[in-house]
Amino acid sequence: VQLQASGGGLVQPGDSLRLSCVVSDRTARMYAMGWFRRTPGKDREFVAVVRGSGDGTLYADSVQDRFTISRDKTKNTLYLQMTNLRPQDTARYFCAARVRFGEDEDIVTPRNYDYWGRGTQVTVSS
Repeated sequence: VQLQASGGGLVQPGDSLRLSCVVSDRTARMYAMGWFRRTPGKDREFVAVVRGSGDGTLYADSVQDRFTISRDKTKNTLYLQMTNLRPQDTARYFCAARVRFGEDEDIVTPRNYDYWGRGTQVTVSS
C-alpha cells in the first residue's frame, strides 16, 4: 500500500491549505486514516484521524476547530483542510493508514499505523 501526500506550501498566518493523500489501495479497507506532523528534533505528533466510513473523527487539541479531516472513498483520498494557520503549525505532515480496529488511544499513536506516506511540508510564516 502506498500513500502520497501533497498540498503543502509556504503560507502566511491566518491562511488556509488543503492537504491530500492518495492511497493506492481502497481506503474503505482501512479502519482508520490519520494525519500526523513532525518538526525537526521532535517525534511525530497526532493531528487528526478519521475512522470507518468517515463518521468518527478525533483531533488534537491544538488543531480543534481549525482543521477538518475527511476521506473520499470513491477517490481513495484522505484530506486535511487547515484554516487559520499559525506559525506553530509549521511541520512536515504525514498521512497514515491502519487496517485493524483500534480504540481511541490506539489510533492517535503513530506506532500503531501500518502504512505511511512521505509527507508534505507546511510552513507558516509572515
